[in-house]
Amino acid sequence: MSSIETNAYQPDYAIHPGEILEETLEARGIKKTALAERCGIALKTVSQIINGKSSISPAIAIRLERAIGISASLWSNLNTDYELFVARKADYICLDKQKQWVKKFPLQQLSNLGIVPRKSDLTENLSNLLSFFGVSSISAWGDFYLTPNVAYRRSATYKSQPESIATWLRIGEVMSESVECAPFNKKKFKAALSEIKEATNEPVEIFQKIMIENCRNSGVSLVFVPELPKTHVSGATKWLNSNRAMIILSLRHKMDDHFWFSFFHEAGHILLHGKTEVFIENNKSDRGEKEVEADVFASNFLIPKSNYKKLTSLNKFSGQSILAFAQELNLAPGIIVGRLQHDGLIPYSWLNKLKRKFNFSAQQINSADAKGRVLNSAQQSHSL
Repeated sequence: MSSIETNAYQPDYAIHPGEILEETLEARGIKKTALAERCGIALKTVSQIINGKSSISPAIAIRLERAIGISASLWSNLNTDYELFVARKADYICLDKQKQWVKKFPLQQLSNLGIVPRKSDLTENLSNLLSFFGVSSISAWGDFYLTPNVAYRRSATYKSQPESIATWLRIGEVMSESVECAPFNKKKFKAALSEIKEATNEPVEIFQKIMIENCRNSGVSLVFVPELPKTHVSGATKWLNSNRAMIILSLRHKMDDHFWFSFFHEAGHILLHGKTEVFIENNKSDRGEKEVEADVFASNFLIPKSNYKKLTSLNKFSGQSILAFAQELNLAPGIIVGRLQHDGLIPYSWLNKLKRKFNFSAQQINSADAKGRVLNSAQQSHSL
């Protein structure tokens, strides 16, 4: 992920081309009236240019080139540079009046991750932040990121902040831009999910690679972005275009049952729902119809109904029976334990030794990291 470009030289002053023209005339001993006659333009026009009240149009630049031998491109470039400077100054003044808005965003974390440089000037931070989001103004940000189809669901338990969630989502989008994906193919994605499911027993460094590659080959960009302050999200799904979807996992939940359920829940959104909505998952949010559908998909894909019915018919669960059932399905036993706990068939204090805990160590995001496909290095710990 490339950070906002800050190395381009931008002087804090600009010279109107009229000043250069006036100096040139004085050096050559040419009067304004003579220049007006040579160029075939009004004396008033020459005076307005010299006094900085009028710009040098391309047509006048060509006339000046013929009259005094200084290229039209030089006059045009001087004029463009000056007008751009004036526009930037006006834009800065406008942004300066709204600079407090940046305090709603996790600027320190963005700076630590090497995404947006932190400046002492709040107005400069605001400009860089808007560039990061790919919008021109605060109002444009609201129009684009707070639209009804973006589900920034809040929770009574966790006070999620839309600005932080939007930042987290944008990091995932920018990371996804560096991932080469095949065009989305629903059949291939279903097959990819089956291969990923078979990898739930593998170590982190193996299953992450399997997840990313299988998703990429079926038209889905999978990225891992640690949650930011005031986000409290486990994952998100968004279509980047009609041929490419994105899944972001926050790695918020370290136990394997939560991790795998979050991934397959997001996959359910891709297979079951339209391409215009953005789904951002907060486990404590009100569960709408589409969230329930994604939950059911994840549950049944991980543990098919017929197999689950066979397991629950025993009405007696032990570590040995869970391990045998997991081996039969080639599935991580922690997923089964989590399902039984969620369904109230065993207490949440039972059989947790069959779960695996993933200790993800988030690295800083910089240009080199973004060109890769995994944001985090991960180490795996077992507690069997």
